[in-house]
Amino acid sequence: MNKRGLIVRTAVGAVGGMLLIGVAGAAIADEVGSDEVDVNVTIEALEPVGALTLSVAADSTTLTEVDSGDAAVRQFDGVLPTVTVTDDRAEVPADTFWYVNGQSSAFSAAGVPDIGPEYLGWTPALTSDDSNGEVSAGEQVDTILDDGPDAVGLAGEELLAIAPNFGELPSGSWTANANLFLKTPVDVAPGSYSATITLTLWEDGI
Repeated sequence: MNKRGLIVRTAVGAVGGMLLIGVAGAAIADEVGSDEVDVNVTIEALEPVGALTLSVAADSTTLTEVDSGDAAVRQFDGVLPTVTVTDDRAEVPADTFWYVNGQSSAFSAAGVPDIGPEYLGWTPALTSDDSNGEVSAGEQVDTILDDGPDAVGLAGEELLAIAPNFGELPSGSWTANANLFLKTPVDVAPGSYSATITLTLWEDGI
């Protein structure tokens, strides 16, 4: 064997040995280290764009006595504070409509019998200038001292306004109120009476 061939074989053997040592070292590092990474993220809820809302201009109103035109009946009139419905949603569910109902509690005063909500009636009216027929007012509801099929008073939920959805629910803002009238027997007990009208905005499907 010549000296040149011996040097080459020795050099290859040395490199091979270094490679083997390097592989063994990597295997040991894998055993004592960690190869797992925890990834954390907090995803906040998206805020809705717009909403369907109801607001009332005031939280009280007063009824004052007027001539009822009937000697057996006393009448007290007033106006429901302005009710505003706003729909500024970016996306409105298809085939839906909204409406506002009102219902009264009994009128109560200290030391005297209550006056039931059936003695309170109303005449709803739109006060918006730009309803364009997209929103309509409810029908007049009479008291039980009146005649007719609508002489039931506000003992149950009665319609103030509605957006019936003629192909697409409109967006915008609308206002409505109602003329209120309380009718009682002429012998009603005197007192400072109070009642609460609850207004509710509903959305429903067609």
